[in-house]
Amino acid sequence: MERRQDYWDRVYTDKPSTGCSWYEPYPTLSLDLIMQAAPGKGPVIDIGGGASFLPDRLLEAGFSEVTSLDLSAVALSGVARRLAPFGTRHHVIVADVTAWSPDRHYTVWHDRAALHFLTEAADQARYVAALRSALLPGGIAVIGGFSPDGPLRCSGLPVMRYDSASLCALLGKDFTLLRTVDHLHETPNGTIQAFQFNVFSRKHER
Repeated sequence: MERRQDYWDRVYTDKPSTGCSWYEPYPTLSLDLIMQAAPGKGPVIDIGGGASFLPDRLLEAGFSEVTSLDLSAVALSGVARRLAPFGTRHHVIVADVTAWSPDRHYTVWHDRAALHFLTEAADQARYVAALRSALLPGGIAVIGGFSPDGPLRCSGLPVMRYDSASLCALLGKDFTLLRTVDHLHETPNGTIQAFQFNVFSRKHER
């Protein structure tokens, strides 16, 4: 079976990022949700962001640091070159979130269409463990993916579909749901995909 890393490197090698179904020239919704809920403009980690332009917009908006984490070294190499003018305010981590051990904390965890590729319960549990380890108490998690009436597959792979209730059950009692937004994303070829974004706050420890 092809390794996850090899699969996603091939995806970003075989086509330009502007041709991928998840491409957004300006990630308005993600940016707005973070700007409205983030406690200050502290460090952000973008999980599975690939070649996303969200880090550019966050750095331009004054966030102190943004880290892009993705399986694909090919995608992240392009992001690193693009954001080189921001110097040490931008970082890249080539890693599988299900095997990643955070060595620092973040005030914002953003994930647009990464979690929904994790179809095995063990991988979902590892994802939540990484989230708990990385996000500061009081920090926010913005998680977007296909809604229950969204596609069953993406980029040739099966996906999970979530609503706010199923995400709350997955994340557990450490997280409080703040907001739910349904969103229709138009792909570069004109297909409409039903997404749902949920914003959570990590509870303070007692």
